[in-house]
Formats: sequence, C-alpha cells, structure tokens
Amino acid sequence: MENLTDRSAAWRDELRKSMPAKDRMAIERVKMNELDGEYRSHNSEEVNQGLTKEQALLEAKRCLDCGKPGCMEGCPVSINIPAFIKNIERGEFLNAAKVLKMTSALPAVCGRVCPQEKQCESQCIHLKTGKKAVAIGYLERFAADYERESGQISLPELAPQNGIKVAVVGSGPAGLSFAGDMAKMGYDVTVFEALHEIGGVLKYGIPEFRLPNKIVDVEINNLEKMGVKFVKDCIVGKTISFDDIKAEGFKGMFVASGAGLPNFMNIKGENLIGIMSSNEYLTRVNLMGAAKDEFDTPVLKGKRVAVIGGGNTAMDSVRTAKRLGAELAMIVYRRGEDEMPARAEEVKHAKEEGVEFRTLHNPIEYIGDEKGRVKQMILQKMELGEPDASGRRKPVAIPGATETIDVDTVIVSVGVSPNPLIPRSVEGLEVSKKGTIVVNDSMQSAIPMIFAGGDIVRGGATVILAMGDGRKAAAAMNDYLKK
Repeated sequence: MENLTDRSAAWRDELRKSMPAKDRMAIERVKMNELDGEYRSHNSEEVNQGLTKEQALLEAKRCLDCGKPGCMEGCPVSINIPAFIKNIERGEFLNAAKVLKMTSALPAVCGRVCPQEKQCESQCIHLKTGKKAVAIGYLERFAADYERESGQISLPELAPQNGIKVAVVGSGPAGLSFAGDMAKMGYDVTVFEALHEIGGVLKYGIPEFRLPNKIVDVEINNLEKMGVKFVKDCIVGKTISFDDIKAEGFKGMFVASGAGLPNFMNIKGENLIGIMSSNEYLTRVNLMGAAKDEFDTPVLKGKRVAVIGGGNTAMDSVRTAKRLGAELAMIVYRRGEDEMPARAEEVKHAKEEGVEFRTLHNPIEYIGDEKGRVKQMILQKMELGEPDASGRRKPVAIPGATETIDVDTVIVSVGVSPNPLIPRSVEGLEVSKKGTIVVNDSMQSAIPMIFAGGDIVRGGATVILAMGDGRKAAAAMNDYLKK
C-alpha cells in the first residue's frame, strides 16, 4: 500500500529540487473566493466558494514541510498537515483527502468552520518571518470537497469487528469524531440523538451560508458506511435511561450532549416578546426551516434587530437576521472589536453584508409597548479597564452615559451552559458547579464506563476542540475496554 504520509529524507530532497525554500516563501497567500456581500446578504448560499485547483496547487507550494511542524502541534485532532498539503502540491488530491481521514471524521466541516488562525495556522513558520501562514484550512476544505465532487469517496481502513457495543449520546462534532474512531477500531457504535436530524450544533447552530447541511450529511453518510448506527428522536435520560443502555449490552458510553442551555443577562424587560436566545433563533431557522416558505415554523423577522454578544454565534445570528429581511441588523458588544471572540473572517463578512457594530455598549434595560413586545433598549456606554481573569481588558461602565435605541427584535448570544439532562439522570456522575461533567485526563468520568467530551465537559468551545475530545476519549475507552 502506498505510504501517503511519507516525510522521509528522500521526500524532502524531492521537494527541495522542485522549488527552493526562498521561492516558496515568496509566494503570496491565496485569498478565498467569496460571493459579493450585497448579493449574499439576501440568500443562504455559501459565502466562501472554495479554492480553484490552480489556487490550491500554488498555495500548497508555500508549505516548507518543517522538520518539526508546529502546525500539527496546534491541531487538536493531530492531522498530518505537511503530508496532506504535499499530496496536494503533487496533484494527488484524493490521497490528500485520505490523509485527512486518517485522523479527522469531518474534514469538509473543519475546513469551513474551525478557527485555523488560532490553532494550526498560528504555529506556521511563515509567521516568524513576517509572512502570512499557509492557508491550511482552505486546503483542507479543497481536498475534502474535491473528493466529494469526484464521486470517489474513500473510507478509512477499518479493523475487524470485535462485537463490543458502545453508545454515543449526541451527534455533534465530539460525538461524531468519537464514533468514527471507535468504528475504525472495530467497535459496534450507536449514536443516540435527541433531535430529528443528525449533526448536533453543526445542523442547528451553524447557518447554511457558512456550513451547508449537504456537506454535513456527506460526512454523516461516510460514518454510516463505516458501520456507525444513528438513532434519532431519542433523549437519553428521558426516552431511554442509562440503565436501559447497559441492559442492551453496551459496554461503554461517551456523553457528548453539548451545551444547549442558553444564558441570559437577567436585566429588566428581558422577558418581553421579541427577545430570545441565539439558540432558539438559529435552531428555528437552521434546523426547522423557518426561513423557507414551505415550512410553517414561526420565527420573528424583525426590521430592527439587535444581537447581544461578540462571538461566532452572535455573528451567525445577526447575519441570519439580515437574510430574513432586517433593515437594521446590529451587534451590541460590551468590549471593543479587538476583544471579540468571533473569528476575524466572520466579523469581516458581517460588515460586508451591512451589519452595524456598536462596540463598547451593553444593554441594561428593555422597554416594551402596550402589547408587551420590545420596542426599545437602553445601552450603557462602556470603556476598557484593567484585564480580567481571562486576560482581556474588563469593560467598565461610563457613569451617566446611556443611549436608547429603537428595536423590535433582540437576540441574546452571551454564552451557553451544559445540557443538564445527563448529569441529572445518571447517579454517581461527578458534576461541577457549572454543570459540566467532571472527567480525568483520559476523558473518563467517575463512572468508569462513561466518558465525556465537548461542551458538556468544556462548557462551550469550538468544533475542532470538541472533535479532539472525541478522539482522545475513543483512544482511552479502547484501552479501558481491552483491560
């Protein structure tokens, strides 16, 4: 079998002969092809259009195939980044996709929504010379998309079936990553999903203009071909219990039920009609088709919409509001733009689509009309003080500086808390004050057969960190079950 990840001396000699390092470093980083801002703000078409073959070949040449690739250290799922990129450079796109699938169950997803600039790309050696990092995320997407569009989708190598049943609670990125790795190792894997669609936050939380559902479905279909079984509309802790799962012969369980409980600010007027969480808003639109004429799912399509928060979910919400016809769609954030946790790309896209930003503002009260619907919000103007425990400068209210804004819809996106159902329904689990399941370094809980990862452990994180948890838990559960 061909060695797809060979990075031997002979490999490097071949690379040096094909192009010297100084010539590689002289190549400018590729720019993503995007739909026009005004055009895309009125539809759900995917904003980023991907790289052309020519762009991918040129960008791949920028990779220097470092002896100790920092990019791999920055990747939570340990993708062999130099190997997949060098397969692209040689025009072996399908082999590049195979390398990705050795460690990632969702390469087409990660290539779109992972914050590569804070992870793998942040460790790129180009940055030390003042250059821009290799566009690892763009190349990952290219390889995964090329394979899908070619129709020559390959599956990773699977170990012989061992007959051991393992259960997964939740079909988000942590659960899917875990399921993929356990299937590779020969386990009989069943994923239990509470909703009527598989994909978790990938389906209900991320809009199609950023991650099309058809992309997620292809990744899920690949897992099904690997033998993973999915059970929808099944709430572990309600529909079936932990004892039921044990009675059915499952020897291990991975809890990846996420953090779907929205946080609110508990300020005056927050219970008025027209104020909702980003979870509810995005779920109605993304999962339940509220934006489509053929669906009857109700959703508020406000004309003056304020989204409270500065993360990726806030950007998804405000850009969705714009697509639903908002004449004014604004972000209200208590810190400055530099402190926003959202990806720079998402902020850029929002601005291009006409979203207004009111940074250094914080809502302190909502005012309703005679029917109990929100009509105004009072914003407190803020300034940045000393850094807080997270290292970011703490927002401080400017005494007497307030502003009243007319709004008819407010979407609160100030974080989430873990789904409390599993912690409450499984006796013996250790749970933190924040409601997260306490695990050891191997992602194992106080109940030895139960492992957990993703937001139910972290309390809220990125897709790729959740996937990393899934991989780590799979390796640890495999060791546990083999004892």
